[in-house]
Amino acid sequence: MASLLSPESIQQIKRLDLRARMVVRGFLQGLHSSPFHGFSVQFSEHRRYNQGDDPKLIDWLVYAKTDKYYVKRFEAETNLTGYLAIDLSQSMGFTQSQSMTKFEYATCLAASLTYLMTMQQDPVGLLTLGEKVRAELPARSRRGHLGDVMARLTQMKPEGNTDLAASLTQVAAMLKHHSLVMLFSDLLDDPETTLSALARLRHGGHDVIVFHILDEAEVNFPYDGPVQFEDSETNETITVDATGFREDYLAQLNEFRDNYRERCANLRIDYVPLDTSMPFDKALTEYLMQRQKSK
Repeated sequence: MASLLSPESIQQIKRLDLRARMVVRGFLQGLHSSPFHGFSVQFSEHRRYNQGDDPKLIDWLVYAKTDKYYVKRFEAETNLTGYLAIDLSQSMGFTQSQSMTKFEYATCLAASLTYLMTMQQDPVGLLTLGEKVRAELPARSRRGHLGDVMARLTQMKPEGNTDLAASLTQVAAMLKHHSLVMLFSDLLDDPETTLSALARLRHGGHDVIVFHILDEAEVNFPYDGPVQFEDSETNETITVDATGFREDYLAQLNEFRDNYRERCANLRIDYVPLDTSMPFDKALTEYLMQRQKSK
């Protein structure tokens, strides 16, 4: 039986805000049986104990549940401004056989994170990345802002080309205060220029999470025999023997992901590789695990 939070199940819900609510509620219920048991909605109010912290700040109830030392954050630590940075490139509209395209998966995940941050009263803003950045919505935490973000996410479509590096460089110049930038992209652009732009964001004092979203077929390459592939952005086509090409393709894909994983780790950027068959609660758990590692 498919997971209740699988893309196939979530796709049956037409309204994006209801999708986000179902994903977040299912995710938080799952925390009760996860390594994060005891955090529930308040998981963001704690961080790992670091050398130099006052031992008096240790939360012993959390220690009893997790066998790890956590301290309560002060309000200034918990209030974080987040920006959803969504790749609008035409390649994000691709799917081979999944119920959601990469773009639909990205917007559902972004909506879920917006819902989660709004529950924590954190301001959330929306940026879209094309050949340049469009600041779709400023970061706010007021009650009606959640609906504004959902409405805008619903209206967006992947089209045209994206200069990911230039857009991220523009984001780094735009943001004046410490923020959490959540990038949703298939990263089908030059890795060197993209990583340089991500480094500028980090050097600007921002936290960065990269949600690297690929289609399930791009990850597993389920093709055989002669297959014609078309570049969704340039319309160029190439015919290959998929059976003979599979091993080389998968090796290059692993190298591509490993490069991002290693380089992002060096920059203290959270890198979360996903594909469009992954249940959303698993995707959010990956996000939470990455955030806990960086604390």
